[in-house]
Amino acid sequence: MRLDDEQESSHYEVQDGRGGGGLGGGLGGGLGMLLPLVGSRFGCGGIVVVLIIMVVMGMNPLSLIGGGGGQQVQTERPATGALSDIQRTSLKVLGSTELRWTDIFKAEGQQYPPPTLVFYSQNGQSGCGAAQSAMGPFYCPADQRIYIDTDFFNEMESRFNAPGDFPIGYIIAHEVGHHIQTITGESDKIRRAQQRASEAEGNALQVKMELQADCYAGVWAARDTNLMEAGDLEEGMRAAQAIGDDTLQKSAGRRPVPESFTHGTGAQRTEWLRKGLSTGDPAQCDTFQGAI
Repeated sequence: MRLDDEQESSHYEVQDGRGGGGLGGGLGGGLGMLLPLVGSRFGCGGIVVVLIIMVVMGMNPLSLIGGGGGQQVQTERPATGALSDIQRTSLKVLGSTELRWTDIFKAEGQQYPPPTLVFYSQNGQSGCGAAQSAMGPFYCPADQRIYIDTDFFNEMESRFNAPGDFPIGYIIAHEVGHHIQTITGESDKIRRAQQRASEAEGNALQVKMELQADCYAGVWAARDTNLMEAGDLEEGMRAAQAIGDDTLQKSAGRRPVPESFTHGTGAQRTEWLRKGLSTGDPAQCDTFQGAI
């Protein structure tokens, strides 16, 4: 991506988690608190995915029943010059999404309120509960913040063979997509529909929600005409394929179970990311098609 001329977003925070003992000592309390949130959002299938990720990362799921101890989290906002290169890249991506979505909302006579990006390492705290590296990047609608441990991007390269800077943009823009769903009210509609649905139906609705966020990520990239470089599209497609539910379940040595999917297959994720990229139109991102 051509990011040199992009303005870094000013909407960010850095959390410093102390007293949690890292992934070992703080895991029981942290993920133990977060699992109810995962269960309510993704159903039992989501909890299973978390446990699978823990196993793949060499962590002991039994630690969830152990005590985690108290975790003290300090939040600050250092100057961007004190941030790592990957954090500054992330803020340039976020700044780009702010410009593009501001334009989209303005065309509809509306104002776009940007989310805040929160960087943390291993342990953090969100308005939705504890933040843990094993969860990967996530958006919390309660405080309208995106939480990310940037080590996740190293994981994308080393474990999922999805290197490059466009996957960073794709992941952040995907979480911004969830912010769009929240501020437009789409997220509330989905939650109400999930409350009336069976577990399998609720998971299917969650898949549609995630695929729409993928499409919104593509819309962002399509509208920043100076952003894309040769090879970026291929990087994005590899990243979308790598974090598909079927890919993750296969990498954990399991047979893919479609009823448990909460984010969509690799093929579905690449399809909707590509649709956003090819159209640049958020109106083309209706993955629900009357389902809500």
